[in-house]
Amino acid sequence: MTEPTITQLQPMPTDWQRALAVVAHPDDLEYGCAAAVAAWTDEGREVAYLLATRGEAGIDSLEPEKCGPLREREQRASAAVVGVSTVEFLDHKDGVIEYGLGLRRDIAAAIRRHRPELVITLNHRDTWGGFAWNTPDHVAVGRATLDAAADAGNRWIFPELVEQGLEPWTGVRWVAIAGSASPTHAVDATPGLERAVGSLLEHRSYIEALTDEDPETYVRGFLTAGAERTAERFGGKPAVAFEVFAR
Repeated sequence: MTEPTITQLQPMPTDWQRALAVVAHPDDLEYGCAAAVAAWTDEGREVAYLLATRGEAGIDSLEPEKCGPLREREQRASAAVVGVSTVEFLDHKDGVIEYGLGLRRDIAAAIRRHRPELVITLNHRDTWGGFAWNTPDHVAVGRATLDAAADAGNRWIFPELVEQGLEPWTGVRWVAIAGSASPTHAVDATPGLERAVGSLLEHRSYIEALTDEDPETYVRGFLTAGAERTAERFGGKPAVAFEVFAR
């Protein structure tokens, strides 16, 4: 009996200079695609982070007014490990982000400010491949990011942004979804994997609340396993997978 053919992932586009990564919480990018970000910044590309919340509802034992500033500090330190210096927060409320015009407007405004060719976000679908339910925050931000990539280029959608000096930006060429169960492309994780481990470890407060396992053992195991699963579809190279929508 013939073995089924495994569909190979394509390399991510490389003809771009600026990217904007938009996610709901601190640690979303570190669990999702920090190894790719490290490789990109090594190549001289510019990557900025935009977070809808400060993750203030993420640690049960820590009240939000203390948790939010702590997780913001950890996120900025985490981004620096992979060469990202621009980290912005929208201050939507953690756990109850609503998909809608306000969220789309905020993300479209950021796209106009940063003028990326590549926009990155996290899985916007209801499940993680059918085996685990996604969170409402991830779904709302991922979907709003896909829509805002178009909103950013239309001066008649959110015309108040033009009044604020934010001219339309039609230069978004791709939106890449990390954590998708239907990936189409990938980035070799090998050059950036160690820094991805270090980047996720900066979220120590969250990780220590999440698991009793040694933080480095947990982080290294999680990221390595994910990269190795993708290797089967990327020529045997450990990789970070994305579902890419061209625009």
